[in-house]
Amino acid sequence: MRTLQEMTLQEKLGQRLAAGFQGLEPPKEFLRLIKEYKVGNIILFRRNIQDGPQLKKLCATLRKVVEEETGVTPFITIDQEGGVVTRLPESEVNIPGAMAVAATDNPRNAYDMGLLTAQELRSYGVDFDLAPVMDINCNPDNPVIGVRSYGDTPERVAEYGSQMVRGLLDGGVYCSLKHFPGHGDTAVDSHLGLPCIDRSFDELMQRELKPFIAGIEAGAPAVMTTHILFPQIEPEHIPATMSRRIMTGLLREKLGFGGIIISDCMEMDAIKKFYGTVNGVLAAMKAGVDLVFVSQTPALAAEAMQNARRAAENGELDLAELDVSVQRLLEAKAQCAAMQPKTLGDEAACRARAEEVRAASITAVHLPRGGMPALGDNPLFLGCADYRSTIASNAESSGFTFPEEMRRHADKGTALVTDKDPGDAEIAEVVSQAAAHSCIVLGTYNGHILQGQLRLAKALAATGLPMILVALRNPYDLRNMPNHVAALAGWEYTRPLFDALWPVLNGTARPTGKLPLLTLTKAAK
Repeated sequence: MRTLQEMTLQEKLGQRLAAGFQGLEPPKEFLRLIKEYKVGNIILFRRNIQDGPQLKKLCATLRKVVEEETGVTPFITIDQEGGVVTRLPESEVNIPGAMAVAATDNPRNAYDMGLLTAQELRSYGVDFDLAPVMDINCNPDNPVIGVRSYGDTPERVAEYGSQMVRGLLDGGVYCSLKHFPGHGDTAVDSHLGLPCIDRSFDELMQRELKPFIAGIEAGAPAVMTTHILFPQIEPEHIPATMSRRIMTGLLREKLGFGGIIISDCMEMDAIKKFYGTVNGVLAAMKAGVDLVFVSQTPALAAEAMQNARRAAENGELDLAELDVSVQRLLEAKAQCAAMQPKTLGDEAACRARAEEVRAASITAVHLPRGGMPALGDNPLFLGCADYRSTIASNAESSGFTFPEEMRRHADKGTALVTDKDPGDAEIAEVVSQAAAHSCIVLGTYNGHILQGQLRLAKALAATGLPMILVALRNPYDLRNMPNHVAALAGWEYTRPLFDALWPVLNGTARPTGKLPLLTLTKAAK
């Protein structure tokens, strides 16, 4: 691998960028980005992956091209958190998400899910997982974190997140704590706007920073930034990613972090809309971010590289700091390549372990006095299809629906797919149809944000029919339901979850999960 002393200025700058592309194969424009600007790192999304064999071939191709053009092996990164942020296709082994794992009330499960994820990724050639999430989801109205967090207390997030870190590292994959210094207590999605968390340093130390400190102590080699304003820490109107006070002053100097700092995507609207991606990339580099992500658009990545080159040549970007950052990245890549991975077992064992944890995560937030309602002879299964509730999720729909999958399992009753935000007319029609059924089973998907789903739930509950409500993402949908409604947290909208849920619905299994949220202690009044 090429040393720092052997690298040109462009090669050094290229090490500090990670870029992505559209499609299953790298287009000419992306290959030109690597060749001309020596971009040395890759990010992959679901849009780039068809199945395991294709992913393995793609990673091998990308690694060969980057090594030939830069003399340095790339980091090939991916957001494989589990649950709602899962980039591997359904054919591969995907783990439950963070809050689901925490609901099992067993930190060992977080370690095993990290080890399993690393084993999967490494087998395909991906060596850097952009996980775990160390945000504390203390704001129920948070539209982007939610079940991606291990819970709403610093202690729980620190404990489970640190175990995930250890599992990923033992499995031979680099990992990154995110989103520093915390994205949990906001009601704005930084993909779409510019959130603000108005806390002092002491307040952050008492809450938001505790999981990150624990993760660093657990050996996390990287920390990802967040595009959020922290006005009491950074008085200039710039987000954490662009703030030298936060990246260098807080993370490097006060917390003593010696690993690599990476950015969240600089094409998110919190940067692109308010500061411009190209300017934001340079500002992040100057702030102390080692590896900056332009994840969607090769042309924009090229423009950012041109701007960084000009800044380095005119003295705006400090060359000594550039060398320190590049050397840090080179050492990280060498360390990653030298890891000696453990395994959890063969593919069948890994799949069984993931399903064991998923089944253990299903949580009864509230059960009626008589227990789980019986489905009866003619149950009504209903709910919306999944949808892209945040840009952090995959762009495409799953192609299957909760009501249809449950109807298939039951082999009786009716499946009714509703709108994701039903209006009064649809609600009235659904309530009318429900009257002929023996039990109502409603799946919601972020109904606390799209309130039509909750209006439908309460209208159906008012019929007095036996009813089961399943939250298929954030469990805040389960608040304030009548006592006769059984309220279950399922945590994700996937076929494996539906398979695990069915024995609970038909009464052959008990939900054993424990709610990892102090802000949601029960669903009934």
